[in-house]
Amino acid sequence: MHNPVIKLIIPARNEEGAIGQVVTSVIDAVDQVIVADNGSTDKTASVAKAAGAHVVYVDTPGYGRACLAAVEAAGACDILVFMDGDASDDPEDLSELINPIINNNSDLVIGSRILGDCDPGSLTPQQRFGNTLACWLMHLIWGFRFSDLGPFRAIRKSSYDRLNMEAPTFGWTVEMQVRALKQNLRCAEVPVHYRKRIGVSKISGTFKGVILAGWYILGTIGLEAIKPNPKVKSLSAKPAAGRSEK
Repeated sequence: MHNPVIKLIIPARNEEGAIGQVVTSVIDAVDQVIVADNGSTDKTASVAKAAGAHVVYVDTPGYGRACLAAVEAAGACDILVFMDGDASDDPEDLSELINPIINNNSDLVIGSRILGDCDPGSLTPQQRFGNTLACWLMHLIWGFRFSDLGPFRAIRKSSYDRLNMEAPTFGWTVEMQVRALKQNLRCAEVPVHYRKRIGVSKISGTFKGVILAGWYILGTIGLEAIKPNPKVKSLSAKPAAGRSEK
């Protein structure tokens, strides 16, 4: 892939303390950074805009809703990258994430925190358990062994368009992985460094968040399991709609 157009999407809700440095850390490495401000009550949007991001406003809370609106705003491109806005994902891993796609070895690449290096306290026990359970179920049903549902991921835009993504909330990441398998996309993982986030997690930081995330993730797998499910050949990669404003 010669000089691919890469657009990086950051769903964010009340990430004023981190979003500026996150945008700044990646803005020179991609063609556009799009921050989906998911109903923030702080200065997330203005800080992101000042750092150079294109801001999409998605008032109804929902991780998937934010991602869907941002993808729509992204328009034409070759590669979509998704990254959290809390500074937990390490921008130094970006090239390893997109290289398998650029080299035409993969269509979807997940940044695996499990295979990589997690700072102390960055990945909670409930996150590890949820990842393990979800990945075990995907392997059992679709025959591909993911190790993580990591939010830091890259996908070929033409491949993304085949997935008809629709999960509005916490089921977004697993829906992408399951539908990629069902579409026989070439899926891979690369180890990434995971840092302790700035601020309190909307998922693992509260009991309600943990329960809701688990419900939506497992529910998404269950719903997808009753549909046709062709398997994909395993592939490993070496670590090598809302209002908008610019």
